[in-house]
Amino acid sequence: MTTYTDLNTPLRTIMTPGPVEVDPRVLRAMSTPIVGQFDPAFTHIMNEVMEMLRHLFETKNKWAFPIDGTSRSGIEALLCSVIEPGDKVLVPIFGRFGHLLTEICERYGAEVHTMECRWGEVFDQEDVIKEIKRIQPKITAIVHGETSTGCMQPLDQIGKACRDQDVLLIVDAVASTGGTPVKVDEWYIDGIVAGTQKCLSVPSGMAPLTYNDRIEKVVHARKKVERGISTEEDRINEQTNNHPTIKSNYFDISMLQDYWGPRRLNHHTEATSMLYALREGLRIVIEEGLENRFTRHKYHEKALIAGLEAMGLSLFGNRECKLPTVTCVSIPNGVDPESVRRMLLQQFGIEIASSFGPLQGKIWRIGSMGYSCRKENILFVLGALEAVLIRHGVDINIGKGLQAALEVYINQPATALVTQ
Repeated sequence: MTTYTDLNTPLRTIMTPGPVEVDPRVLRAMSTPIVGQFDPAFTHIMNEVMEMLRHLFETKNKWAFPIDGTSRSGIEALLCSVIEPGDKVLVPIFGRFGHLLTEICERYGAEVHTMECRWGEVFDQEDVIKEIKRIQPKITAIVHGETSTGCMQPLDQIGKACRDQDVLLIVDAVASTGGTPVKVDEWYIDGIVAGTQKCLSVPSGMAPLTYNDRIEKVVHARKKVERGISTEEDRINEQTNNHPTIKSNYFDISMLQDYWGPRRLNHHTEATSMLYALREGLRIVIEEGLENRFTRHKYHEKALIAGLEAMGLSLFGNRECKLPTVTCVSIPNGVDPESVRRMLLQQFGIEIASSFGPLQGKIWRIGSMGYSCRKENILFVLGALEAVLIRHGVDINIGKGLQAALEVYINQPATALVTQ
């Protein structure tokens, strides 16, 4: 019989666009003892998390809670709960995850209309608005921070236009929430999904989301039965028969409302330790302060870019629409990109990411998110990348990268807002 040893994973410096290093405080919170999901101590935690999520999303929405599952589960929950077969959905695509939105919408029977721009760019908001007016969709679904290209789509004008046209705006902000401003109410966003494993520095496994009364109205209109609960049999019937027009049971937002709301109607067994983790991650965000946190991400991004460019490397994508939490680097000619990544991992314990689709083999993606977004990590990845590129025969400016980053850290000190 095979003998299995204790779990002993290697210590890594994770500089990918997700997952990122988990904050030690979050790991400690996950060891908190389990309580039942209807224990008053636990429902109090649920209420706290909802309140904290409203702060994170800068919203006054009634509903703000996590879906148990990776970020994709939250995106699917919002979309499947509002899409009915034949509904028109507009998806502007500027990277891999726009294609994911398209696939999810198509699976639930939507009539999907797409528009595309070159990877490395984002849309002029006016072009999207013109397409909204032309198609007159029920929903516009769009990515905010596209990790496959390192680009960030402005949304303020698109959101206002959607509201004026009575179109629902649903946003994938998985890679941006907690690292750069995401103003749900100010930008007229109807529904939005974040990710735990990116800027919040919590393990993958929950998808925080929030949505307003416009989405709730659509969800409620799809209910075929609305009745009170008097017996256990009624409770079971409500769970199984009450929402036949929504194809998914697990991702049915109206059923999740009953679970997270005051009724506490059982829907699933809550991921207790993950909720502990999310609560602590959100507590850290609130302690640091949103503006302080956004400033910290921009500050370390500045040092990273200075180092990469001084080394002689080129950034990919339009700098005017760069996502602060992901930096894409063009791979030098003649270099085996996977050999570089492999040496970084094997010799330095550093992980950076490759990319997808048309950018596969053309760029590396370096994430600087949440707890991974620290000075020691930025300096470490720059020094290690220089050493590995030298070993691969790349003609770089030896010693210049670290010095340029140090120039930022020493001679351009962070403001008092930056805490790390």
